[in-house]
Amino acid sequence: MAKTGAVLPDRRNRVLLALTLALTASACSKNSEAAEPPKPAAPRPAAPAPATPPPAAAPSSGGSVLSGIPGMDFSALPPAAQRELSSVLTDEFCYCGCPHTLGQCLKGHTTCQHGKRMARLAAQRAAEGVAASDIIVALSEYYSSFRAPRQTLQVDPRMCMGDPKAPVTMVEFFDFECPYCGKFRPVVEGFAKKNPSKVRFCAVPFPLPMHPNALPAGQAAMWARDQGKYWEMHDALFENAQSLSTANIVALANKLGLKGADLQKALQAGTYAQELEKYKAMGNAANIHGTPSLFFNGRLFVTELGLNEGVLTHTLEDETEWQANHNAWAAD
Repeated sequence: MAKTGAVLPDRRNRVLLALTLALTASACSKNSEAAEPPKPAAPRPAAPAPATPPPAAAPSSGGSVLSGIPGMDFSALPPAAQRELSSVLTDEFCYCGCPHTLGQCLKGHTTCQHGKRMARLAAQRAAEGVAASDIIVALSEYYSSFRAPRQTLQVDPRMCMGDPKAPVTMVEFFDFECPYCGKFRPVVEGFAKKNPSKVRFCAVPFPLPMHPNALPAGQAAMWARDQGKYWEMHDALFENAQSLSTANIVALANKLGLKGADLQKALQAGTYAQELEKYKAMGNAANIHGTPSLFFNGRLFVTELGLNEGVLTHTLEDETEWQANHNAWAAD
């Protein structure tokens, strides 16, 4: 039995605010510049302390739910993470569509490889301190994304690395001054370089309005592309993200053996402004709201599951399986 409308709405409503906050916490948002810091609340009189503190509830690690799962051992997780993971296994259904909760599927439907992969994702997030409610919503969004309409993203091949015939194309929209993009860059580039036959990785500048130097930096990257050094300039700009004035960008071109004077002329003339706008329009049409935004074969990657090599490997395996089975999961 797949998840039905009777199962999910109440749970999603309970965690909608938490998910919204998580979305803005892991990316640079297009609307960040409009946000104002909250005003401090007026102090309230302190309530008198109770004469006798109430007894503390006995802690529960959720061990009974997590124990006895063939081929899986969650005993190394901290007690708090075990409690959160136990809630996920109790409240969430396996995405393969079997009529069980995820925990029941792991114990009773032992041939289901999908449930095991789902549980590993949940365990990783629980170990990182993420609440069960947030894990459940992120998992639901992640698996729903496979059935959602795919985006058509046309990128200049000189802005891509890996085999052009690879079964999976990853497209990242990034901003050179976005700190989250800078943190994610070595992870996604390293992942792409480890999987050159499986993944074609394309990086597309998407300057956000609150990052004024991201605009000339994006144009400089495309200028360097036409000189045969897109990735060299891409990495140099990220490594100098705190000082991307026009003069410094031109100096970076000189350090790469390019003619900085030519780059300065191109920036002054806005030679690459129209092309950059084309990519921004493509990102807006794909409904991205911040950076980094990553797509697997036109499917938006759910960053709330984490931005690390393990999660990227997991979603690559899922995407490969989905494509190999003509937009469906392989039968267990």
